[in-house]
Amino acid sequence: MLQTFAAEGGYQIFTLGGAEWFWLIFAVAVALIALVAGWIMMQGVLRNDTGTAEMGEIASAVQEGAMAYIKRQFRTILIIVVPLAVVVFITSTEVLNVSGTEGLDRVQSGIFRTLAFLAGALFSGFIGFVGMWLATRANVRTAAAAKTGSMDAALQVAFRAGGTIGLFTAGLGLLGATLIVMIFQNTASAILVGFGFGGSLLALFLRVGGGIFTKAADVGADLVGKVEAGIPEDDKRNPATIADNVGDNVGDCAGMASDLFESFGVVLVANIILGVTAFRAIGIGGANAAKGLIFPLAMMAVGLLASLVSIYLVKARAGETDALKPINRGLNIASVIALVGAAVIAFAYVGDPRGAEVSNVGLRMFLAIVAGVVLGQAASRITQYYTSSQFQPVKDIAESGRTGPATVVLSGISSGMESAVWAVVAIAVAILVGLGLGGGSSLFAFYMVALTGIGMLSTTGIVVAEDTFGPIADNAQGIAEMSGELEGETERILDGLDTVGNTTKAVTKGFAIGSAVIAAVALFASFRETIASTAQTGVGNAVRELDVAAAFDAISINIADPKTFAGALVGGTVVFLFSSLAILAVGRTAGTVVQEVRRQFREKPGIMDYSEKPDYGPVIDICTGAALRELTTPALLAVLMPVVVGFGLGAYALGGYLAATIVVGALMANFLSNSGGAWDNGKKYIEEGNLGGKGSDVHKAVVIGDTVGDPFKDTAGPAINPLIKVMNLVSLLVLPAILTLDDNDVARYLIAGAALVVVIGSVIYSKSQTTSFGDDEAAAASS
Repeated sequence: MLQTFAAEGGYQIFTLGGAEWFWLIFAVAVALIALVAGWIMMQGVLRNDTGTAEMGEIASAVQEGAMAYIKRQFRTILIIVVPLAVVVFITSTEVLNVSGTEGLDRVQSGIFRTLAFLAGALFSGFIGFVGMWLATRANVRTAAAAKTGSMDAALQVAFRAGGTIGLFTAGLGLLGATLIVMIFQNTASAILVGFGFGGSLLALFLRVGGGIFTKAADVGADLVGKVEAGIPEDDKRNPATIADNVGDNVGDCAGMASDLFESFGVVLVANIILGVTAFRAIGIGGANAAKGLIFPLAMMAVGLLASLVSIYLVKARAGETDALKPINRGLNIASVIALVGAAVIAFAYVGDPRGAEVSNVGLRMFLAIVAGVVLGQAASRITQYYTSSQFQPVKDIAESGRTGPATVVLSGISSGMESAVWAVVAIAVAILVGLGLGGGSSLFAFYMVALTGIGMLSTTGIVVAEDTFGPIADNAQGIAEMSGELEGETERILDGLDTVGNTTKAVTKGFAIGSAVIAAVALFASFRETIASTAQTGVGNAVRELDVAAAFDAISINIADPKTFAGALVGGTVVFLFSSLAILAVGRTAGTVVQEVRRQFREKPGIMDYSEKPDYGPVIDICTGAALRELTTPALLAVLMPVVVGFGLGAYALGGYLAATIVVGALMANFLSNSGGAWDNGKKYIEEGNLGGKGSDVHKAVVIGDTVGDPFKDTAGPAINPLIKVMNLVSLLVLPAILTLDDNDVARYLIAGAALVVVIGSVIYSKSQTTSFGDDEAAAASS
């Protein structure tokens, strides 16, 4: 695919020089080193002691349940992915070089894009699977390490297990994107869209399915176990407790790892699509134009090295009892190393190329990376303030429990709404900084915005480690409690790790939402750039003689246009409908779990005095079946609604649709995730002995708030991240076909109508599922 340097029609096809090949080979080498280091780190985790026989028995039950779920989920996903691969092939079009000459014909484009789609899906699924597999083995080892009395030993087991997944996540994302660029070069952006779509689609499935499983089990376990029976959260007498621990892994470990993988990949896709044309927009042509494409890859490689080093440096100092301090040190060290690397690449490699219409190009790119790092820190701090029990919002929610569950719910909703404001304001500031660095060129300015996403996600490796640490610590505490080992110094260590884990999970959710919005904004710019490129190369088009940058400026998505406004309205409603379906699925399934747990308590009274054992299998089966049944409708909504709007109302209406989903999605995701995290840590705050402690009326009130927040923070909220990226990527995939059929109303309306029928049918089917919460007689017998 390597093209010779030639001027055609006023444009030049870029070539990769020696410096470009150096950075590409460097990126591949770093990716391979990270994968090898991750494997070595995983072996180190698995060499740790697994504790007592009873601890091993409980851990095996969790592993068995998690494996049964993930295998069934992948079989279900396969049924959906294969037809979508066919659709990706069919909707592929001829890929043109920047000059307008053919780079790939339609068949070549279809084959390569479909293969990239399958590779992205395979990588994302693999990361989700390995994340769950290792987490269900690291949990018991973390509990055993805590029994030695060393907080640092337990911290390192949990964090390095997370670090393994982080290195796999960033390593595979970087390796896949770099190899596609090396192989396809001038036509790489078209193939990368398929790669990003595959990763995003799997992340959506894992997020929605895992979120429904984990929160249905959690809500059911809490409502009957804590509130009705008055037993601890992870008491082995609770028939839902194994399902709850399984859910932590399939929801948080598999789901978040896959989520951040697709964020990592999608940000790279957006930057690579914009890179070359953005450089040409400011007068940088020839070999220098390729720097806009290479810089993001080189930056991600440096960030991955920074993550690798920093994961090994996360160690508690002598006398240190707060695990959050060494974790924050590791994150800060990774950021510093990444920024030093960014400076080297920006100033030594990019510099200030001749012919640039704006000055200090390298400096501007470096400052965009700095803005992204600062945004990541800001998103994390905002989330931490609103969700950590160290700060006033969570303490206020806990205090509201004095007057009952209603005020707990109201205060949590209020706090979540407020947090969404500041989180989105921080994103807006970062976008404005990127635009300000554009130097007057709108296309280059959007590239600067996309680079802030690179700054945020350059240290993805350690961010995934921070997130996965949370459910591992949670499971470790549960295993210790169920096996009777949660006492003395072991209890102090595991309680501390669990509390920190709750904070890190909430913080990384805020980070993931911020990165998702930046990625979506960058993809939105790619959407405009695709329209501009099509207009520029279209025969007979009025702007045939314009370059892509000028055509980009000429493309405006006018919200005052009725069709565009209608598209925006539909985009906002999709986020609400998606969230509604996810929360309804949890509530519906949790009701069935409550019935099953009550039934076992009623029919096996000996459970409470340990003379009879609960049956954990039925709750796992209930949650597995429901998760797999309920994930289809949200996925179809994400994939097909852009098709409905794009073919039904046109490309510009689809642009309005995407803009609305980004704005509404950012607000909704932050609101749901932060309110849920605040309710959760409000419960933890009371369980630490404040306001009456466990078993008090205040505690029972806050547990109700926590159960409301469970589907908010672990199902609907995080799933909005892949939702908005899937919709953006689907839009990029179908946009050429939409533009091609612009004058063929019959074909457009047939496609839109068929997609709409599928969506409506799926929603009706989902809503028609039986919702049963038991009869009065059973409830009375249980009480």
